[in-house]
Amino acid sequence: MTTRIGVVTFPGSLDDVDARRAIRLAGAEPVALWHRDKSLNQVDAVVLPGGFSYGDYLRCGAIARFSPVMETVVEQARAGLPVLGICNGFQVLCESHLLPGALTRNDHLHFVCRDQRLRVENADTAWTSDYAEGQEITVPLKNGEGGYVADERTLDELEATGRVVFRYLDVNPNGSRRDIAGICNEAGNVVGLMPHPEHAVEALTGPTTDGLGFFTSVLKKLVAS
Repeated sequence: MTTRIGVVTFPGSLDDVDARRAIRLAGAEPVALWHRDKSLNQVDAVVLPGGFSYGDYLRCGAIARFSPVMETVVEQARAGLPVLGICNGFQVLCESHLLPGALTRNDHLHFVCRDQRLRVENADTAWTSDYAEGQEITVPLKNGEGGYVADERTLDELEATGRVVFRYLDVNPNGSRRDIAGICNEAGNVVGLMPHPEHAVEALTGPTTDGLGFFTSVLKKLVAS
C-alpha cells in the first residue's frame, strides 16, 4: 500500500510543487490538498510548504491558521499525524499553536537567500530519523521573517526536552534566538523549520541532496507503524 503525504496549497504558496516532487523522489505518493477543503483525503502525513500564504497580511501565517484545512490538520496533528512546516509552514504551525514561539522580521531587515549549514540536534522525530544527532547538512534558506523568538522559559524548556531539532551553523541568518532553525512538539510528530529541505533533494538542482532525509524519514516511520 502506497504511503500518501499531503501538501497543502494556500493562496500565495510557492513551494508546494517542490514539496510534492521531494515526496515522490522519496518513494511516497504526494497528494495535493486545498486550503478551503477540510478533508485531508486520508493522507498519512502533511507538509505545509513555504511561500506567502494569503499574502502574509497581518503576520506571516496568521490568516492561514484560520483556513478550513488547518482545523483538520491541528486536530489530527494532536492525535499523532506527522506534520512538517517549512518556512511559511513553520510560521503557520506557530500561529496555530502546534509549536511554541513565533517568527519575526529578520534582525537585519533584509530578505535572505543562501545555502545554509545546519546541525541536526534531534534525530528522533518523525521527520529526522534518517539523520544522526550532530550531523551537519546544507539546505537552501530564503526568508524575510525567519527570526525565531520565544520567552526565556520556553527556550529553556525546548532545550531541556530536546525539542530544538536544527540549529544554524557558521552564521545566524535572521537573528533567531539561540541559533534555532527548527523545533518540534513534545510528541515529535510535528516539526517546523525555516530552511527548505525540499530544495535539496537532487544533485542537479540543489546544493546537496541533504534534504531528502526529511521525506525518507517520515516514509520509514509510516511504513513501520
